[in-house]
Amino acid sequence: MSRKEQAKKLGYICLILILVLVILFRGLRILESTVLSKGQQAGEQAASKTIERNGIEYYPRNDITVMLVMGIDETGPVKDSGSYNNTGEADMVALLVFDETNEQMDILYLNRDTMVDMPALGIGGKVAGTVNRQLALSHTYGSGLKDSCENTKKTISELFCGLYIDYYVAMNMDAIPVLNDAVGGVTVTVVDDFSKVNPDIPMGETTLMGQAALDYVRVRQEIGDQENISRMERQKAYMQSFLSAFRQKTQESDSFVLGTYEEISDYVVTNFTTKSLSSVWSQYADYTMDEVMTPTGENTLVNGFYEFILDEEALDELTLRMFYEPKN
Repeated sequence: MSRKEQAKKLGYICLILILVLVILFRGLRILESTVLSKGQQAGEQAASKTIERNGIEYYPRNDITVMLVMGIDETGPVKDSGSYNNTGEADMVALLVFDETNEQMDILYLNRDTMVDMPALGIGGKVAGTVNRQLALSHTYGSGLKDSCENTKKTISELFCGLYIDYYVAMNMDAIPVLNDAVGGVTVTVVDDFSKVNPDIPMGETTLMGQAALDYVRVRQEIGDQENISRMERQKAYMQSFLSAFRQKTQESDSFVLGTYEEISDYVVTNFTTKSLSSVWSQYADYTMDEVMTPTGENTLVNGFYEFILDEEALDELTLRMFYEPKN
């Protein structure tokens, strides 16, 4: 199987939150399909800037739509923390990049341990300064609702030279058991020992139910090498099996999608409106999957915590290739 065929097979299985998008898109497809222009979404953001490298000027591509998806390590429905700090870390982070010229979708999967500069919010929710911390912590600045999502969006935008991010979707991790059980459980091949975490996750092929599904994609302490990179691989494998079961359910019942979304809606935060969501689905539903990428770097253990240090040169090359094009 070729690399491109493998990428297409992965499709929308790169991480849990992409499933949320699938549910939302399919459930609202019957709505109006008015395409909103950039700048009409909630949370205005300055457009990407022209940059120069080696004497060549690059300007932002205007043929892409960028969507940020986040899996928040928080229990229960989403709620306001009552302050401008919260405990919900963005454990899964990815950018979906819809390329309108080539009619394809790329996924850029970001390591939650990536060390990056981010805005720190102070009194009144205003930016009080910048700190260098793990990417996952960018979501902890804010109430846990849209302001936290906007903070992560700004952090990632700056990481990629002012990238314009059109949309975001965040989902609390407690939605995973709901989604998992809705499809009748998800079968995976377990290669790491989970006995210290959950005895309902035996080695070998097993069908995950309820809390076991959440533990399988969420836990990394005392599992294998305990690195986030290994957990990311489990998440991909889980989603591949989940998507197969999900598709089967949608074929069996026309009401399955909307019914499932109603069950998880309390766990989701997004800047999508029904119009913009329907527009994205109408425009991009038939796009092919091209690449699933992860920025390269080095994983290090510092004071008991993992830090992923990006390869700056490789990151710059990736940024130019995905989000910019040279001026003629």
